[in-house]
Amino acid sequence: MQLPVEALIYVVIFVGVLLLVEGIYLVAFGKSISLNSRVNRRLEMLDKGVGREQVLEQLRKEMQQHMKTQSIPLYSLLADKAQKAAIAFSPRQLIMIMALVSGFAFVGLSIGTATDTLLRVALSVGIGIGGVYAWVNHKAQKRMGMLEEQLPDAVELMVRSLRVGNPFISTIQVVANEVQDPLATEFGVIADECAYGRDISEALKDLAERLDMQDLRFLSVAVGIQQQSGGNLAEILAGLAKVIRARFRLFRRVKAITAEAKWSGKFLSGFPLACLLFIMIKDPGYYDEVIDHPWFIPACFFVGIMLTLNLIVMRILTNIKV
Repeated sequence: MQLPVEALIYVVIFVGVLLLVEGIYLVAFGKSISLNSRVNRRLEMLDKGVGREQVLEQLRKEMQQHMKTQSIPLYSLLADKAQKAAIAFSPRQLIMIMALVSGFAFVGLSIGTATDTLLRVALSVGIGIGGVYAWVNHKAQKRMGMLEEQLPDAVELMVRSLRVGNPFISTIQVVANEVQDPLATEFGVIADECAYGRDISEALKDLAERLDMQDLRFLSVAVGIQQQSGGNLAEILAGLAKVIRARFRLFRRVKAITAEAKWSGKFLSGFPLACLLFIMIKDPGYYDEVIDHPWFIPACFFVGIMLTLNLIVMRILTNIKV
């Protein structure tokens, strides 16, 4: 049987797809846009001599392009993730990359396996879409985690800036200049928008909705209420910073408590597949006597569905809302 070799080829092709997408991204946009780089991308663009208005236009285009194209077939599956990850690829470019990696996967499957053509096409499309989605989802999770970690320190920096007498617009600019990306570029866009006349509370609300972050919603509401009713904004933000930091610690504690259950679900779903792979490598003819049985393929699908349901149920049980 060639099942173990083909299974390894599928895994290799999928990993190759992820590396290919990452490579295309870095080649197209450079290391400055990679999340592995902590430079302030907005300031870097300004240092290169690009005008402030052009920088704002470019960054806003990148931040809003994905949510405007959710009506594109299949693209709606990853539009929200691409928005949170601030992927610089346009929706059309991402779709083209899906087609490119699907073709790459089809060539790999054609060379390395003897699968039927129709099945190779279906697997190639699945690998192309799944690979790009996995890459975008990883970028989104990493970026959102960095934003949540940076926000308490940014709010405390705003408090110190307000207490020395700076206006609130200047405190936003201080955050944009002093902290690292990704939060620096987000606040830099807000500072530039306000410099061109946009209301600060509206800009903060738009940022909170675009990133779907509850802590940013708290910040926008606090600023909006202070603008309407007055009060000591520094003291308000100081209390908000404590709340955000406490929520962040609580999220981390919940994540640590539920980590065992999450990894148990992954282990219970992955262990049977690992055993199957080991058996097929150790004894390739182990299933020869039953592979032609009419119930063999349906049983394989049933097992796959049950293992997937295990992951879904475990994820629901450990998805604790705070």
